[in-house]
Amino acid sequence: MTDKLSVGEAAPDFTLPTDQGTFTLSDHRGKHVIIYFYPAAMTPGCTTQACDFRDSLSALQAAGYEVIGVSKDSPETLAKFREKEGLTFALAADEDKAVQNAYGAWGEKSLYGKLVNGSLRSTVVVDPDGKVELAQYNVKATGHVAKLRRDLGLD
Repeated sequence: MTDKLSVGEAAPDFTLPTDQGTFTLSDHRGKHVIIYFYPAAMTPGCTTQACDFRDSLSALQAAGYEVIGVSKDSPETLAKFREKEGLTFALAADEDKAVQNAYGAWGEKSLYGKLVNGSLRSTVVVDPDGKVELAQYNVKATGHVAKLRRDLGLD
């Protein structure tokens, strides 16, 4: 497993393809960016989490936060996911898992009683200066967005 990020350290810059172009973290300096890592589009837990972000997006944006979801899915799969669930925030394809590794969001986990390597459901909030404002690892899909909003002082 890769090292987890800590509050105050520089967030690794990245550029990833999305279903609508590309997303480069450093292009969003001056803004708060919520990067959430999830295992796979169109699976029950990941859909719940994505829809929670969708439903909270207006409040997050009003407070100055942008949201991007990152998974190992292809841009084509992400486009289907966006359309099916009416998602209005960026979804990025990290097919080689380089960004997940850089953020500590890829590693060993238990899946149906077996240890496997995979995406660790995680959220990293990057501040306007490009530093880690908040890092949460191994979060639960259900209720995570509500907890994140409380942790950010938005609720």
